[in-house]
Amino acid sequence: MNLKKIETKENSSRRSRLHQILIALINQQKDLELMDDSVQLFENQVNHSEKYDSSKIIERNQRIIKKYQSLVRSAIALDALLESEQYDISDGRIS
Repeated sequence: MNLKKIETKENSSRRSRLHQILIALINQQKDLELMDDSVQLFENQVNHSEKYDSSKIIERNQRIIKKYQSLVRSAIALDALLESEQYDISDGRIS
């Protein structure tokens, strides 16, 4: 029972640390874009005065998602590096 409590606390602290790292990475981005809400454009097909290219909207959103995914992967890698620094493996054993 105590093992589950310890694992839950460790997972909670790791998740919190990941969130902090991710927020720090996001704050460093100067040109971070948000995805377009293209729902209005697709509902407004009667109005032909607004020209749009749905494929460009999709490509842009995919590019934005990839950017966020790379930020998350970077946060995970940084967290793993921070965690590995907590262990002493100088004698070949983790202590």
